[in-house]
Amino acid sequence: MDARPITSRTSPVSPQTGRLSVGQGRRRHTANAGYVLVLPYIAHFLTFVAFPLVFSFVLIFHRWDILSPMQWIGLGNVHRLLHDRLFFRALANTGVFLLIHIPLQIVIALALAVFLNQKLRLRGFFRAIFFLPVVVSGVVTTMLWDSLYAQDTGVLNNVLSSLGLGRVPWLTSPTMAMPSIAIMATWKNVGLYIVLFLVGLQSVPQHLYEAADIEGASPWRKFRHITLPMINPTVVMVVILSTIGGFSLFIEPYIMTGGGPIRSTLSAVLYIYHQAFQFNHMGYAATLGFFFALIVFMVVLLQKRVVEQETGL
Repeated sequence: MDARPITSRTSPVSPQTGRLSVGQGRRRHTANAGYVLVLPYIAHFLTFVAFPLVFSFVLIFHRWDILSPMQWIGLGNVHRLLHDRLFFRALANTGVFLLIHIPLQIVIALALAVFLNQKLRLRGFFRAIFFLPVVVSGVVTTMLWDSLYAQDTGVLNNVLSSLGLGRVPWLTSPTMAMPSIAIMATWKNVGLYIVLFLVGLQSVPQHLYEAADIEGASPWRKFRHITLPMINPTVVMVVILSTIGGFSLFIEPYIMTGGGPIRSTLSAVLYIYHQAFQFNHMGYAATLGFFFALIVFMVVLLQKRVVEQETGL
């Protein structure tokens, strides 16, 4: 039986010298270097994610205008939210935007991805052209479309006038303003979803198309029975990303309409911004933010389950 103490076989410290062995020393040095490397990320997370999240949650129970000390009001902000008709009007406007924007964006992105997946001349050039709006600043593209939509001097209305058609109140009509913003947002983001659909299309096994060609299947039947089922995971991802992006609608109505006309383009995020930085209602804005985040989470979760059931994923 080994009479030596257990510590002499398990401790990294040499019993003779009291120092770490060479292997243990290197592992400890590597671990310390790893801690140093992740420190910036931890500091960033604590400063810009954890602290604002906790502080915003505390604000729900307070009235605070930045300049004065916080005042405890319990659930007063929640009670105000439940009776705020303008906030629910902003939610409805955001829903209208999503109903127009998501189907339009998915159909256009998928059609262009199928087109760009063919063996075309200048295919790389066309892919770059369609992706270009994605990398351009949202402020710049919004100002560009604002000039295109101008009632009297805009290019779109000038083209319609030259064709003998009437001018369209793109941003000045309560019924046209939100669809006009949805068209602009689709143009801005469609390039990103084209790339995602291209990745999905290129993962479809080619022997399936070759077998369909032997059986004389038409292009539509191949798309319906081969392409769509094989890219279902990509469709689910695009639907979810489009929904989350649509809920964050802010720059377009802020610059183009300011929420008008008659608050027809007032989105939920824009309304929260007004409460926080125009009226200095920080506690109420935090309450709206948490409530809105909960709605987004529930909608995305429901949407994911419905799409998965429909597509059999």
